[in-house]
Amino acid sequence: MRKAVTIVLAGDLVLDEPDAPYWLAGIAPALKGADLAVAHLEVPHTARGQELQGDVPAPGAPPENIAAIAGAGFHMLSLAGNHIADCGAEGIADTLALMADAGLIGTGAGASLLEARRLAILVAGDRRIGLLSYNCVGPENSWAGDEQAGCAYLRIETADGTPIAPAADLVRVTDEAVEVLRADVAALRAKADFVMVALHKGVVHTPARLAPYERAISHAAIEAGADAVIGHHAHIVRGIEFHHGKPIFHGLGNGCVVTSALSPAQDHPARREWAERRKALFGFEPDPAYTLAPFHPDAVNAMLGRLTVHEDGRIEAGIIPVDVLAPGRPVLAAGERKAQIARYIESITTRAGLAPITIADDGTVSA
Repeated sequence: MRKAVTIVLAGDLVLDEPDAPYWLAGIAPALKGADLAVAHLEVPHTARGQELQGDVPAPGAPPENIAAIAGAGFHMLSLAGNHIADCGAEGIADTLALMADAGLIGTGAGASLLEARRLAILVAGDRRIGLLSYNCVGPENSWAGDEQAGCAYLRIETADGTPIAPAADLVRVTDEAVEVLRADVAALRAKADFVMVALHKGVVHTPARLAPYERAISHAAIEAGADAVIGHHAHIVRGIEFHHGKPIFHGLGNGCVVTSALSPAQDHPARREWAERRKALFGFEPDPAYTLAPFHPDAVNAMLGRLTVHEDGRIEAGIIPVDVLAPGRPVLAAGERKAQIARYIESITTRAGLAPITIADDGTVSA
């Protein structure tokens, strides 16, 4: 009989600061205790490249921090997001090369759309675990093409027909997106025992709220044959639901985000302007103690997702509560904070209009 396999899931990684092992050390025990650990790499790791226009561009993170991500216990990375192409084709190429050197498996970005949609498979225990990764929020010029570097994507229609971009009013899943999911999940299903789909989706910096398309695209992934859906992008956790008995983490929030790129005190005009404008757009004032993670105050209630594939194939979902300490370091929560975070996730699930969930003391989630 097959053995159970445990998978730990983290949200966005933005490691712009020196000493990445220190920033990751607070969650590393949970990563190293799992058979497989997965995260979303938000920005390119490179010292070169041309800045992409079209969204507020993130700077390239220190190349040496990729090795620290592997050292903390991660094995697989999703890459399809709104910032992975911010340093152009060179930034993507450098990131993929660094990942290969560090032994990290990834999917979602590449020198072409074919490469960006490649299947990522890694053996954990005696199971072949597969991952696909897609950007749902644009900007469109970050998407890969036949001969253009960028990320894999699923096309979501805007309410007014404007180009797809993170700030656009994204409302409806297209037939094209469903067909991409069906084709890619079927291809991965033929080679893997367990299939995960990572979606960069949602509305940033807002507690609880799900955009109109989020449940539909997540359900489409499950209906295409995925065993679990992993959401990220919002920089704050979202609710959890089950569709046909399969878990959907609508938003894992920040896995580890420590960056000066979101501070008003910088010399990049677009990033400085965005740091101020987002406070007005989303109605929050960051805690001044969180200089490297100036997000919505509720973002301190963080989590890692947990999946257990049992001997008989049954999938159990859970969370590992994470507390974010100033100036932005995530640590495994303990005591009262652990319970508070669990209750917070139960609450935002209901507030988002999802079916109520219960989170047990050991983190197991049930509908």
